[in-house]
Amino acid sequence: MPRIRGQGRGRAGVEGEASAAVQRKVAGADVSKRLKFIDLARAIENDIPSDPPDMIPVIEYLDHAKGAERMAQVFGLKDAQTELPSGLGWAVEYVRLSTHSGSHLDAPYHYHPTMEGGERAWTIDEVPLDYCFAPGVCLDFSHMPDGAAIGIDDLESALDRIGHRLAPREIVLIRTGADEKWGTPEYLFAGAGMTAEGTLWLVEQGVRIMGTDAWSWDVPLPHQAKRYQETGDASIIWQAHFSSIKRWHCHMEKLTNLHLLPPDGFTVCCFPVKIRGASAGWVRPVAIVEEDEPGSR
Repeated sequence: MPRIRGQGRGRAGVEGEASAAVQRKVAGADVSKRLKFIDLARAIENDIPSDPPDMIPVIEYLDHAKGAERMAQVFGLKDAQTELPSGLGWAVEYVRLSTHSGSHLDAPYHYHPTMEGGERAWTIDEVPLDYCFAPGVCLDFSHMPDGAAIGIDDLESALDRIGHRLAPREIVLIRTGADEKWGTPEYLFAGAGMTAEGTLWLVEQGVRIMGTDAWSWDVPLPHQAKRYQETGDASIIWQAHFSSIKRWHCHMEKLTNLHLLPPDGFTVCCFPVKIRGASAGWVRPVAIVEEDEPGSR
């Protein structure tokens, strides 16, 4: 059974190996391969200026010393300093954030009350989970300028470059290079974005779950606003999102590490947090890539 290792992009960039018990549960795995897990999620952090001001997460950290005070109250301790290990208790965090903070999966309800031409739109707790674990395809549009619109021709050209033909239920990830601006206000302006036509073309190929490393699946909002002011054409506003009114789709936003992915031949796991009646849910997407075991050839 292949060895499983994870690759993250935290402060230490640590890789770890899964236990043999976990490895044995990977059904149908090639014994000559090992599985590498690539973390595609951004951490939720305090005061990151990569969102509009009203969406920036606020995290209150209560350390072990504060936890000891709380445990003394809960358990009626006489002396927490002597009755708890090293006089310390639990650590707890309180978080205020939007369902669209950090890496998340948008549900059709985010775009409109209806989908598929009139059906009630799914909220995030209703999105079928079987769509969230599937083969992945990564298309590179990092050469396109900020604010560019990705259409059908661009998608077909990108697929031709990697020699891939889309199959139903594949998860398509769009690399724009915007994540290089993460942690700065420029992130809101960075990267290319999808058009309605391009998005619906993906749906026609059977793709329902998509993702981007940019702030939005659409062209960045400031670029949309500028074009609207110049043209007065409201059809350009949030067009890729609104296309779900015709045909449903979900997309992840604010991904990272897409530059580490091969064009295809990997699996994406992206189950959202189950929030009743919500328009989105935080997600910890992972790409699973098979690699040859050392000495297997």
